[in-house]
Amino acid sequence: MGSKKLQIALPILFAFIMALGMYLGYQLREHSGNRNFLSLGKKNNVQEIIDLVKSRYVDDVKIDSISELAINELLSHLDPHSAYIPASELKNVNEELMGNFQGIGVEFQVFDDTVNVINVLKNSPAEKAGIIIGDKFLKVNDSISLIKSNDVKKHLRGIEGSKESIELLRDNVRKKIIVTRGTIPVSTIDAAYIIAPGTGFIRINKFGDRTYEEFMQNLEMLQKKGMDKLILDLRGNGGGLMNEAIDIADEFLDEDKLIVYTQGNHNPRFDFKCKRDGLFEKGKLMVLVDETSASASEVLTGALQDWDRATIVGRRTFGKGLVQQQFQLSDGSAVRLTVSRYYSPLGRNIQKSYSHKTTQEYEDELLDRYNNGELENGSLITDKSKTFKTPSGKIVYGGGGIVPDYFVKLDTISLMKEFKELYANNILNKVAYLYFIDNKDYFNQFKSPADLLQKFTNNEIIWNKLLVVAAKNNITVYNNQFFKTEVLNKIKFYISRIIFNNEGYYEAVNTTDSIVQKSLSLIRK
Repeated sequence: MGSKKLQIALPILFAFIMALGMYLGYQLREHSGNRNFLSLGKKNNVQEIIDLVKSRYVDDVKIDSISELAINELLSHLDPHSAYIPASELKNVNEELMGNFQGIGVEFQVFDDTVNVINVLKNSPAEKAGIIIGDKFLKVNDSISLIKSNDVKKHLRGIEGSKESIELLRDNVRKKIIVTRGTIPVSTIDAAYIIAPGTGFIRINKFGDRTYEEFMQNLEMLQKKGMDKLILDLRGNGGGLMNEAIDIADEFLDEDKLIVYTQGNHNPRFDFKCKRDGLFEKGKLMVLVDETSASASEVLTGALQDWDRATIVGRRTFGKGLVQQQFQLSDGSAVRLTVSRYYSPLGRNIQKSYSHKTTQEYEDELLDRYNNGELENGSLITDKSKTFKTPSGKIVYGGGGIVPDYFVKLDTISLMKEFKELYANNILNKVAYLYFIDNKDYFNQFKSPADLLQKFTNNEIIWNKLLVVAAKNNITVYNNQFFKTEVLNKIKFYISRIIFNNEGYYEAVNTTDSIVQKSLSLIRK
């Protein structure tokens, strides 16, 4: 059953990582010599065939679909990360890393076919209009809200300055609120806080166009609080803008050290080096990674490992060492083409093998790591043939991702059949939300995530509520003490997120996170 869950999740993860990877080429444009629209001269065979199908074929055929099929088939024979982006999807793909979107500024979950507000962003149009956590959206612009998350987002997002009429239910009373949409900043820093005396923790979820700026603000804030050691969490970070990762690496490395270089058949070697004095060139540094840390995350991690600047903790990274450049096409679509490989300071290219593999086999490589036991035993990593030596004499590896200095096995509770049922049906989130809504006044007493975890002891009440909600979804809950403890902890973490936002969630989660706890034990030495 664990394999089945990974089979479902991996294509989504892989698509996300690929979408993020398209931005790596942006920093290479000035060195590539081609910044214009792609253009074609006389018709080639492919175009002639498409024209013939359009004018002579017996039935009606959507020519755009044929063109996309031809393009995607061509790109599939190059590498796993070159891809075509239809015009209809380009805005959404680009928006992922631009650091903002236009909308009202709420986070929601769909429970019982109803859109429930679980967070209202500070200073957002939604907050200014009086929307609060617990509100249920009944109608948007006088049309019934749709259940699918993407459809709800489509209704809530819109041009800055445009108005939106929302009918909502609060404490069983219908209300109508007018919200003026605005530009909503999206932080790429999930959490930044003092996790232990003198030790800071920063988690970066992706590298967007404001990540370096956000990172510096948080780094300076933590230093003012007495931080002289840092844990940098890059787990789940699929990459993004490479220049943001390079600028952050510059803050950790001294002099004019090489951070990364890129090279391809049509792109000569280009070195990215340190340019300024860094804000954290001294002091212990731990970098946390896992199998979903990819691309720009691996650029940053590789540079710090090669120069012996950081201790890497976790599991082998994804293994994406190809650089894409995005080319705009005349019909509004785009193609991102792999134009170079990137190499760490020691000359490591960490791209995992894709030769002789179908796209599906390449996507399933993380599943293979689970099936062969690598995610629970780091010694089972199969490819360690390309070795390199750091200045201190430490052996590091190229090809197939970055191997951490200290391995921490995967927590497999999330792969248990019993937990998967709860997760797939969003039961834990729902229980956390419903309990919070029913006990808002009670939760006002907690001033921090640590305070919540220490004083909140209503375990049996929460557990009974879980049993009721699960039963309504025809789910039988596994009544084992270990399982019960883990599930209750996760529900508390979700409650912490509702009260204290993302940072509160990670402050709570980190108290039991095995990789974080390992890094804390190492940083104290």
